[in-house]
Amino acid sequence: MNELVTVTASLERDRLEKRYSEIRQVYLSDSRPWVIGYSGGKDSTTALQLIWYALAPLKADQLKKPVFVISSDTLVETPKIVDYIDKSLERINAAGRRLKLPFSAHKVSPEIDDSFWVNLIGRGYPAPSNKFRWCTERLKIDPANKFIREKVAEHGEVVVILGVRTSESATRAQVMSLHKIANSALSRHTTLPNAYVYTPIEDFTLNEVWTYLLQVKSPWGNENRDLVTMYRNAQAGECPLVVDKTTPSCGNSRFGCWVCTVVTRDSSMEAMIENGEAWMEPLLDFRNRLAETQDPSIKRQVRQFKRRNGKVTFTADGKVIPGPYTPDFRKQLLRELLTVQRQVIASGELDELISKQELEEIRRIWRSEEQDWEDSVPKIFREAMSYDLSWTADETPVFGEEDRKTLDLICAQVGVPGAMVAKLLDVEKDFHAMSRRSAVHQRIAAVLEEDWRTKDQIASTETGDIDDPE
Repeated sequence: MNELVTVTASLERDRLEKRYSEIRQVYLSDSRPWVIGYSGGKDSTTALQLIWYALAPLKADQLKKPVFVISSDTLVETPKIVDYIDKSLERINAAGRRLKLPFSAHKVSPEIDDSFWVNLIGRGYPAPSNKFRWCTERLKIDPANKFIREKVAEHGEVVVILGVRTSESATRAQVMSLHKIANSALSRHTTLPNAYVYTPIEDFTLNEVWTYLLQVKSPWGNENRDLVTMYRNAQAGECPLVVDKTTPSCGNSRFGCWVCTVVTRDSSMEAMIENGEAWMEPLLDFRNRLAETQDPSIKRQVRQFKRRNGKVTFTADGKVIPGPYTPDFRKQLLRELLTVQRQVIASGELDELISKQELEEIRRIWRSEEQDWEDSVPKIFREAMSYDLSWTADETPVFGEEDRKTLDLICAQVGVPGAMVAKLLDVEKDFHAMSRRSAVHQRIAAVLEEDWRTKDQIASTETGDIDDPE
């Protein structure tokens, strides 16, 4: 990160004044509110500071258009970054109120059903990879776009401000150019109708970004040199606010999710540990544990041979395409995650890694989709954390662990898959006491259409090899 140390050049005052003037012109040109994507990193901080200083001299009657600052919390962000962003958002709101400026900061997060742990541990989605990056849309794009859509519905149109630079990526530069509106500083949003994009630092170089931050004080009270220190300690780059699939991914150096397995190694977290954050070691170990499941030899042990739709699929040369993590492995992952949670809570650095709402949703998925009649989640939590939670009571008739053992024994005697019968019984339970049961036949048919062959039976008719599914 030599550029952090050797920055000495000054941005030309005339150029800055022209950019401030452009920002004011764009702001005053219409009534469309602004939504600024703020990730807490160098680029988004530079963009927000530019806009803040550009709007500050305007008169009160000119500042009628709201400026929403949104930050995306995936719920699995690197803890130190979450703390930094939370404090920044508080300061932005406090400074906006004190100075009577139209800025208001908001945090957006995925719905519980879309959270990382609900999908990975609940549904068994494999650890994300370059070939199957299922997390980006659920954790980043959807929450940000939901906020933008709400403002579109309220105001008709919005302008989204992004701290992206053309020098970051040739692909990004090409996309930005394609959507430019002639004779305008705005571009059309790549996916959202009635949303436009303004990129005030698109022509800044990396050196100019750091120069600006080191020379221009944060107007909401942050210390920009703390940001420099964080980058040094993490040896990292910024993970931008992602609003569409053309936004560059976090890549090899980033402030992003501590569970990210898209990269081979998490050099950011390794560097933080080396720079004194030893309490993060259990997080890194767990992240590496997830990354190991992408190894072909381990993949065969931890992945089901059926997909989530209950079907077995094959490649052209007859190899089985693996499905989600096995129920047993998901239970093991939950135990390990809760053990890590207990360790980091003891360190005093963090309150939780997985929320009660996520645990409840995982519990619901396991019971309804995996026929987890033993109700494993509360038991695993009690074993790992040494205390209990107040779990949601299930008012419908339920089967228990002994019922499942009896069912499996009977089914084995008559040569019928126990898992199939358990799923059929759960379908009937779902429709229990309903006045309209017209859909029960379709649900039963869907269960019967699943592939109920064993792994050995499939291996005897096919190659039995497991291919990379993504």
